[in-house]
Amino acid sequence: MPTAPSPLPDTAASDPPATGRRARPVLPRLTGRRADLAVVLVALALAGWVTSGLWADPNDRAITVNSSDQALFEWLLGYGAYALTHGENPLFTYLLNAPDGVNLAVNTSITVYAVLFAPLTFLIGPPATFLVILTLNLAGTAVAWYWLLSRLRTGPDGTGATGAEATGTGDTGPPFVPSRLAAAVGGLFCGFAPAMVSHANAHLNWTAGWLVPIIVWRVIALRGRPGARPLAAGGWARNGLILGACVAAAFSIAAEGLFFTALACGVFLGVWALDRSRSAEVRDALPRLLRGLAVTAVVATSLLAYPLYLHFLGPQVFHGTGFDARIHSEDLLAYGAFPERSLAGVAGLGTSLAPNETEENSFFGVPLLVLTLACLALLWRAADPGRRATLRALAGTAAVFALLSLGPRLKIDGTITDIPLPYAPLAGAPVFNAALPARLAMVVTPIVGILLALALSLLRQRRAAGAGTPRRWRLWTAGYVVALLPVVPVSLLTVEREPIPQFITSGQWRDHVSPGGVLAPVPFTLDVLPDGQRWQAYAFADRQGEFAIPSGFFLGPGGPDGRGRIGPVPRATDALLHEVARTGVVPPVTDADRAAARADLRYWNTEVVVLADRVHGAKFPVDADALLTATTELLGPPQRVADVWLWPAPDGGW
Repeated sequence: MPTAPSPLPDTAASDPPATGRRARPVLPRLTGRRADLAVVLVALALAGWVTSGLWADPNDRAITVNSSDQALFEWLLGYGAYALTHGENPLFTYLLNAPDGVNLAVNTSITVYAVLFAPLTFLIGPPATFLVILTLNLAGTAVAWYWLLSRLRTGPDGTGATGAEATGTGDTGPPFVPSRLAAAVGGLFCGFAPAMVSHANAHLNWTAGWLVPIIVWRVIALRGRPGARPLAAGGWARNGLILGACVAAAFSIAAEGLFFTALACGVFLGVWALDRSRSAEVRDALPRLLRGLAVTAVVATSLLAYPLYLHFLGPQVFHGTGFDARIHSEDLLAYGAFPERSLAGVAGLGTSLAPNETEENSFFGVPLLVLTLACLALLWRAADPGRRATLRALAGTAAVFALLSLGPRLKIDGTITDIPLPYAPLAGAPVFNAALPARLAMVVTPIVGILLALALSLLRQRRAAGAGTPRRWRLWTAGYVVALLPVVPVSLLTVEREPIPQFITSGQWRDHVSPGGVLAPVPFTLDVLPDGQRWQAYAFADRQGEFAIPSGFFLGPGGPDGRGRIGPVPRATDALLHEVARTGVVPPVTDADRAAARADLRYWNTEVVVLADRVHGAKFPVDADALLTATTELLGPPQRVADVWLWPAPDGGW
């Protein structure tokens, strides 16, 4: 029985016949395992290059623009390993934000990573493990997209697509992207696009882009093979089981990214299904797709029942983040801008159109936008009416997400206008209220990569068949170079990070804090002052035991209008010391301040207050001498223990 067409273009069948010209030589072909190995090595080399600033000394270097998130993910790796070996809850902890605790299910808990890499965390420590995962994320994303593009198979009759590897049907049609070189270009672009390199500034969740092609592959596989028995091997039931497990893993690593992926698949399939030329296939595939999605939902919900409960109904939950969607939306001009950490950026062509350096979610540059449109036009002219359905769906999905990424109000060159956009009614909707609209632009990246790969594959086929002219081939080659060269990534900026004090690394803290007792670092831990969580992560990974800290870097309740905020609502003492850390100015300390400090320390059940000689500030330098003066004014003269100043709780408590 011939395989019905699917929502994937068949570039091989779109090639025009040879015109009688003698076939011209093309670039050497890499095939089979050699091609796969070459892509893996190139991806690892590029990932190593992007993260090279950290490799010299992972423990004492940090990503300059986002050392706070780096410290958070290091803590999550350390805590996850500790929870695994001590039977603790990996999704809720009282070791942060004492005594109220933190709901990690509504934060980015990366539980799957923490568990899988726990042995490595114990062996080399959280900072080095963080670096390994970050590097593998970038390389793995490129390889996964290359694998999808080069392995997904069109049907044996050349009219459609199902994957032999994906569905078990044994189809042996041509690959989605027949040219391994073209698939490599598409995959490497997806793995090292401006958005990915931007999020490589410490985001282990958003750089886990390798999850997306796996989920896309399994969604395509749900359509199954027409005429197959409902429960046949490789049918909708098996694929639904696999997709459900993938969804559960993706939720743990990057829940927001999973949400965007699901939306993108829905938009793509919806636009594709509206094409009249595919109505028969839609009717044939829809029952299997719905059955497969039902299995997926059952499996994913079963695996995620407890995390979902904590996420929506557990303690310390909130509804919507405290981030302003108008600010964290994409600037219209950002799509044509160049990213900071690219060849164009270091040449002085970068811009500051992103909300911050980690959110350059588009930044393709004008040449790449022009090339992408040219590729779409080339493929459109070469495709028959049926295959244009897929191109229309790709273009439509890119347009929808590009528009939504602009947020509720149009922003142009940094100015938020009064022009409303389609995202406005979505901003307060459930789930959407916990997402940042600018990140929706990341959906456009793989679509650009797919179009680049398909067009390059078609051009190489035509070149091999003797179609076209040398001048035309040179123009296209120049177009790819001019468009892609400016966005080639450069290494991330790194900075020396203050070392963890010997008081912690030697385990001396255990002489002053009972197991699970509260140690209050000065200044109190926040996103911009992450040392307390770095100390905890070291103690976890070194198997020293555990201590709790007040405050911390996390998302929790207490924001405006019931939304979330970073860290707890500040009390008098941590607010005062935060200002001293930020400004270096010690205000007059009154008896009322001292009384408030004692009350706060009692509330936190603090056993000891600790100030290191050097304090890391993620966004500003910290004056440790000013902190010593202020804390002494509040609590009296300290003790000197190892390389820290100590204020133990007096007999009878604070």
